[in-house]
Amino acid sequence: MTVQKRNIGSGIYLVIDPSMAEAIIIDKLNGILKEKIVAVQVWDNFRDDENIKVFIQKICSLCHAKDVPVLINNRWEYLMSTPLDGVHFDHIPSNYDSIQAKVKKPFISGLTCNNDLSLVKWAAINSLDYISFCSMFPSSTANSCELVNHSAIQTAKTIFRHPVFLAGGIRPENINKLKELDYTGIAVISGIMSSDNPAESIRKYYEHLKIKS
Repeated sequence: MTVQKRNIGSGIYLVIDPSMAEAIIIDKLNGILKEKIVAVQVWDNFRDDENIKVFIQKICSLCHAKDVPVLINNRWEYLMSTPLDGVHFDHIPSNYDSIQAKVKKPFISGLTCNNDLSLVKWAAINSLDYISFCSMFPSSTANSCELVNHSAIQTAKTIFRHPVFLAGGIRPENINKLKELDYTGIAVISGIMSSDNPAESIRKYYEHLKIKS
Protein backbone atom coordinates (compact mmCIF):
# COMPACT_ATOMS: atom_id res chain seq x y z
CA MET A 1 0.00 0.00 0.00
CA THR A 2 1.36 3.43 -0.98
CA VAL A 3 1.66 5.85 1.92
CA GLN A 4 0.35 9.30 1.07
CA LYS A 5 1.96 12.21 2.83
CA ARG A 6 -0.12 15.08 4.18
CA ASN A 7 0.31 18.52 2.67
CA ILE A 8 1.08 21.85 4.33
CA GLY A 9 -1.31 24.60 3.29
CA SER A 10 -1.27 28.36 3.84
CA GLY A 11 -1.75 29.85 7.29
CA ILE A 12 -0.36 29.32 10.77
CA TYR A 13 2.31 26.70 11.42
CA LEU A 14 2.45 25.98 15.16
CA VAL A 15 5.63 25.02 16.99
CA ILE A 16 5.21 23.41 20.40
CA ASP A 17 7.84 23.24 23.13
CA PRO A 18 7.89 19.79 24.80
CA SER A 19 9.68 21.22 27.83
CA MET A 20 6.28 22.67 28.77
CA ALA A 21 4.17 20.45 31.02
CA GLU A 22 2.53 17.79 28.89
CA ALA A 23 -0.92 18.29 30.40
CA ILE A 24 -0.78 21.99 29.50
CA ILE A 25 0.33 21.25 25.93
CA ILE A 26 -2.49 18.74 25.42
CA ASP A 27 -5.08 21.09 26.90
CA LYS A 28 -3.95 23.96 24.71
CA LEU A 29 -3.81 21.78 21.59
CA ASN A 30 -7.38 20.62 22.10
CA GLY A 31 -8.50 24.23 21.78
CA ILE A 32 -6.01 25.19 19.09
CA LEU A 33 -7.06 22.38 16.76
CA LYS A 34 -10.56 23.85 16.57
CA GLU A 35 -8.97 26.64 14.53
CA LYS A 36 -7.06 26.47 11.24
CA ILE A 37 -3.54 25.15 11.78
CA VAL A 38 -1.54 23.99 8.75
CA ALA A 39 1.06 21.97 10.67
CA VAL A 40 2.41 21.30 14.15
CA GLN A 41 6.13 20.99 14.75
CA VAL A 42 7.55 19.40 17.89
CA TRP A 43 10.57 21.48 18.83
CA ASP A 44 13.73 19.57 19.73
CA ASN A 45 13.69 20.77 23.33
CA PHE A 46 12.76 17.66 25.27
CA ARG A 47 13.05 17.24 29.02
CA ASP A 48 15.63 14.71 30.19
CA ASP A 49 12.88 12.48 31.59
CA GLU A 50 10.62 12.75 28.53
CA ASN A 51 9.41 9.57 26.85
CA ILE A 52 9.78 11.08 23.41
CA LYS A 53 8.01 8.33 21.45
CA VAL A 54 4.98 8.36 23.73
CA PHE A 55 4.80 12.15 23.59
CA ILE A 56 4.96 12.14 19.80
CA GLN A 57 2.26 9.47 19.63
CA LYS A 58 -0.07 11.65 21.73
CA ILE A 59 0.54 14.75 19.63
CA CYS A 60 0.05 12.83 16.39
CA SER A 61 -3.19 11.28 17.65
CA LEU A 62 -4.66 14.70 18.41
CA CYS A 63 -3.46 16.38 15.22
CA HIS A 64 -4.21 13.56 12.81
CA ALA A 65 -7.82 13.52 13.98
CA LYS A 66 -7.99 16.97 12.35
CA ASP A 67 -5.75 15.91 9.43
CA VAL A 68 -3.02 18.28 10.63
CA PRO A 69 0.51 17.05 9.82
CA VAL A 70 3.04 16.71 12.64
CA LEU A 71 6.76 17.28 12.14
CA ILE A 72 9.77 16.79 14.38
CA ASN A 73 12.54 19.36 14.69
CA ASN A 74 15.84 17.78 13.51
CA ARG A 75 15.31 14.35 15.08
CA TRP A 76 14.44 12.63 11.81
CA GLU A 77 15.07 9.15 13.22
CA TYR A 78 11.66 9.30 14.95
CA LEU A 79 10.04 9.19 11.51
CA MET A 80 10.85 5.48 11.49
CA SER A 81 9.13 4.56 14.74
CA THR A 82 6.21 7.00 15.13
CA PRO A 83 3.36 8.36 12.96
CA LEU A 84 5.23 11.63 12.33
CA ASP A 85 4.61 13.22 8.94
CA GLY A 86 7.93 14.95 8.49
CA VAL A 87 11.03 16.70 9.78
CA HIS A 88 12.11 20.32 9.97
CA PHE A 89 15.86 20.84 9.80
CA ASP A 90 17.50 23.83 11.45
CA HIS A 91 20.60 23.24 9.30
CA ILE A 92 21.31 21.39 6.08
CA PRO A 93 21.79 17.71 6.99
CA SER A 94 25.03 16.26 5.70
CA ASN A 95 23.40 12.95 4.79
CA TYR A 96 19.99 13.86 3.34
CA ASP A 97 20.07 11.11 0.69
CA SER A 98 20.83 8.57 3.40
CA ILE A 99 18.01 9.89 5.59
CA GLN A 100 15.52 9.48 2.74
CA ALA A 101 16.69 5.92 2.14
CA LYS A 102 16.46 4.99 5.82
CA VAL A 103 13.00 6.44 6.45
CA LYS A 104 11.47 4.39 3.61
CA LYS A 105 8.26 6.41 3.39
CA PRO A 106 7.25 9.77 1.92
CA PHE A 107 7.70 12.59 4.43
CA ILE A 108 7.39 16.36 4.58
CA SER A 109 10.71 18.15 4.77
CA GLY A 110 11.49 21.76 5.64
CA LEU A 111 14.52 23.91 6.34
CA THR A 112 15.21 27.05 8.35
CA CYS A 113 16.66 29.73 6.10
CA ASN A 114 18.24 33.13 6.66
CA ASN A 115 20.05 35.73 4.57
CA ASP A 116 22.31 33.05 3.08
CA LEU A 117 20.55 32.17 -0.16
CA SER A 118 22.67 29.04 -0.61
CA LEU A 119 20.28 27.43 1.89
CA VAL A 120 17.32 28.28 -0.32
CA LYS A 121 19.13 26.89 -3.36
CA TRP A 122 19.89 23.65 -1.49
CA ALA A 123 16.21 23.33 -0.52
CA ALA A 124 15.19 23.83 -4.15
CA ILE A 125 17.73 21.35 -5.54
CA ASN A 126 16.72 18.71 -3.00
CA SER A 127 12.98 19.24 -3.53
CA LEU A 128 12.11 20.15 0.05
CA ASP A 129 8.44 20.84 0.69
CA TYR A 130 8.82 24.23 2.35
CA ILE A 131 11.29 26.66 3.90
CA SER A 132 10.92 28.94 6.92
CA PHE A 133 12.79 32.22 7.33
CA CYS A 134 14.01 33.06 10.83
CA SER A 135 14.04 35.53 12.43
CA MET A 136 11.77 38.28 11.18
CA PHE A 137 11.82 40.13 14.52
CA PRO A 138 13.81 39.75 17.75
CA SER A 139 12.49 36.71 19.63
CA SER A 140 13.35 34.85 22.82
CA THR A 141 12.53 31.49 21.17
CA ALA A 142 14.49 32.27 18.00
CA ASN A 143 17.49 33.89 19.64
CA SER A 144 19.97 31.86 17.59
CA CYS A 145 18.61 33.27 14.34
CA GLU A 146 19.88 36.41 12.61
CA LEU A 147 17.34 39.01 11.52
CA VAL A 148 16.29 38.36 7.95
CA ASN A 149 16.43 41.03 5.26
CA HIS A 150 13.20 41.33 3.31
CA SER A 151 15.20 41.35 0.07
CA ALA A 152 16.41 37.81 0.83
CA ILE A 153 12.82 36.58 1.03
CA GLN A 154 11.86 38.30 -2.19
CA THR A 155 14.84 36.72 -3.96
CA ALA A 156 14.08 33.33 -2.44
CA LYS A 157 10.67 33.30 -4.11
CA THR A 158 12.42 33.30 -7.50
CA ILE A 159 14.51 30.27 -6.48
CA PHE A 160 12.15 28.16 -4.39
CA ARG A 161 8.69 27.42 -5.79
CA HIS A 162 7.16 25.77 -2.75
CA PRO A 163 5.64 27.27 0.45
CA VAL A 164 7.64 29.93 2.27
CA PHE A 165 6.94 30.57 5.95
CA LEU A 166 8.15 33.41 8.14
CA ALA A 167 9.11 32.93 11.79
CA GLY A 168 10.55 34.68 14.80
CA GLY A 169 8.87 37.29 16.97
CA ILE A 170 5.79 37.63 14.75
CA ARG A 171 2.75 39.02 16.56
CA PRO A 172 -0.58 40.40 15.34
CA GLU A 173 0.61 43.95 16.00
CA ASN A 174 3.72 43.68 13.79
CA ILE A 175 2.46 41.50 10.92
CA ASN A 176 1.68 44.63 8.90
CA LYS A 177 5.46 45.21 8.63
CA LEU A 178 5.57 42.09 6.44
CA LYS A 179 2.80 43.14 4.09
CA GLU A 180 5.01 43.71 1.03
CA LEU A 181 6.34 40.14 1.23
CA ASP A 182 4.98 37.15 -0.64
CA TYR A 183 4.73 34.30 1.85
CA THR A 184 2.62 31.24 2.58
CA GLY A 185 2.17 31.60 6.31
CA ILE A 186 3.84 32.17 9.65
CA ALA A 187 5.40 29.86 12.22
CA VAL A 188 4.54 30.72 15.81
CA ILE A 189 5.53 29.39 19.25
CA SER A 190 5.07 31.72 22.20
CA GLY A 191 2.55 33.99 20.48
CA ILE A 192 0.06 31.14 20.72
CA MET A 193 1.30 28.63 23.29
CA SER A 194 2.00 31.30 25.93
CA SER A 195 -1.49 32.75 25.55
CA ASP A 196 -4.20 32.11 28.13
CA ASN A 197 -6.56 31.65 25.20
CA PRO A 198 -4.57 30.17 22.28
CA ALA A 199 -7.61 29.79 20.00
CA GLU A 200 -8.42 33.48 20.36
CA SER A 201 -4.78 34.34 19.65
CA ILE A 202 -4.94 32.32 16.41
CA ARG A 203 -8.03 34.23 15.32
CA LYS A 204 -6.24 37.52 16.00
CA TYR A 205 -3.30 36.42 13.86
CA TYR A 206 -5.61 35.55 10.98
CA GLU A 207 -7.31 38.94 11.21
CA HIS A 208 -3.97 40.54 10.33
CA LEU A 209 -2.54 37.95 7.94
CA LYS A 210 -2.90 38.30 4.19
CA ILE A 211 -3.80 34.61 4.31
CA LYS A 212 -7.33 34.15 5.57
CA SER A 213 -8.61 31.19 7.59
